[in-house]
Amino acid sequence: MSKSFRRPQALSRAIRLLSAGAMLTLVAPLAQADALDDLRDKLVVNGQPLPVESLASSPIDGLYEVRLTSGESFFTDIDGKHLIVGEMYRNDGDKGLVNLSEQKANGERLKLLAEVSEDDMVIFRPAGEVKAVISVFTDTTCPYCRKLHQEVPELNARGIEVRYLAFPRGGMRSQGARELAQVWCAENRTEAMNQIKNEGEVPKQAASCDAPVQSQYQLGTRMGVQGTPAIVMPDGQMVPGYLPVERLATMLGIDD
Repeated sequence: MSKSFRRPQALSRAIRLLSAGAMLTLVAPLAQADALDDLRDKLVVNGQPLPVESLASSPIDGLYEVRLTSGESFFTDIDGKHLIVGEMYRNDGDKGLVNLSEQKANGERLKLLAEVSEDDMVIFRPAGEVKAVISVFTDTTCPYCRKLHQEVPELNARGIEVRYLAFPRGGMRSQGARELAQVWCAENRTEAMNQIKNEGEVPKQAASCDAPVQSQYQLGTRMGVQGTPAIVMPDGQMVPGYLPVERLATMLGIDD
């Protein structure tokens, strides 16, 4: 007769502990998800629910990061009672302070930009090697956008590719929105952009295509664009306003 196999007591206990650990591994994320859903319901100000886009834990236990559909963000406790508006830093000792909020925002900008097709941009490419790419939210009625555009040939000469996205600073009913749609609907977008920014010549034909002006305006708002030009660097950092060629090249690590 064969003897029935009996697990040693220590082995049985280990298996029970492992099983319990596996269950905790599954339950913990579910519990956190439920807690965050509850937190979303608690984020009500003056009787109105906040337009929450995402909720996530932060490096500090008990503190959660809230991102609104407007692109703004803040931190709160799990009850939504105490709100902290500002950036979070990590102290790396001798290495100084690391802006964790900016790091995360940079990553999110890059992710959002990666979802925009190049076919929906107006792109000025260098003739030779591309050493860096900048994405610029622009408005045809913006004087500093025109000033930056006059330097695009020099940027291209230094190997910097310029990718334009539409951002009518006056909103979707503004002159800028209409002009941007005309540029995007032009047969030759780069030529139309040159004409309107360098010569002030607005395309004669009305916009007759499904121009992505509104979607890019919403994208810029979501990314925190508040004015034009807004330059997104290769690492996702956003630089508000005009920068001369020399300064841009230096920031991009490109020597003359």
